Amino acid sequence: MNEVRTAAERLARAAREKVTCAPVRDLVGDAKAYAVQQHNIAARIAAGAGRTGRKIGLTSSAVRRQFGVDQPDFGVLLDDMAFKDGDVLPTHRLLQPRVEAEVAFVLKADLTAGPFDERAVAAAVGHVRASLEVVDSRIEGWDITFADTVADNASAGLYVLGTEERELGEVTPAEVSMVLSVNGEERSTGTGADCMGDPLTALAWLATTAAALGDPLRAGDVVLSGSLGPVVPVQAGDEVEATITGLGTVRATFGEES
Repeated sequence: MNEVRTAAERLARAAREKVTCAPVRDLVGDAKAYAVQQHNIAARIAAGAGRTGRKIGLTSSAVRRQFGVDQPDFGVLLDDMAFKDGDVLPTHRLLQPRVEAEVAFVLKADLTAGPFDERAVAAAVGHVRASLEVVDSRIEGWDITFADTVADNASAGLYVLGTEERELGEVTPAEVSMVLSVNGEERSTGTGADCMGDPLTALAWLATTAAALGDPLRAGDVVLSGSLGPVVPVQAGDEVEATITGLGTVRATFGEES
């Protein structure tokens, strides 16, 4: 497991020192990538961070084409990543930020015993919100493979939840439409169907995968179900707004570096 520790420390140092690093795929490959992720998440929790949920990545075919990765992955959300609608985000904590709009599920029940399909996971959803996810890679130039992004906590950065809460009886995730704008300019569009055909399908995939790994989804978890359209690079000073039909609008501003 020396390779796992070496890869984990490379990524942790990059995050800590705010300097991008070389890829880790040659150290761990796909097979050990989640072990690297778990190592660094455990260290952050030991240092005082609290777990708030999970994020699903690479659910959109447009995003997979952007990064040259052919399957979804997931990462862990922590409380120091969470921000409120309209907040100014700490750009100084980020290295190469990009933003995407997603359907977020907040669970009211555990998802521990499968099999899981869309109907089963829907019964565990307390409410649905619009969200922004700021993805950020510690790997220089976003030169990532599946192993790199998994090890790097699915390239997680920050996330913002919208204020409007909807039950599934009020909105059909597969049918929503999304428009994301940066500084008033439309930059990304998509639909719920662009997320693995249905964000609930993404949630079912995560529930199955997490349970198989012995770390199932729990009541209270926030689940970012994956991008509805291409991710967009952002920088300090940018104002981002995403509207998802049926779920409202969510906004954030990227603070100045100083």
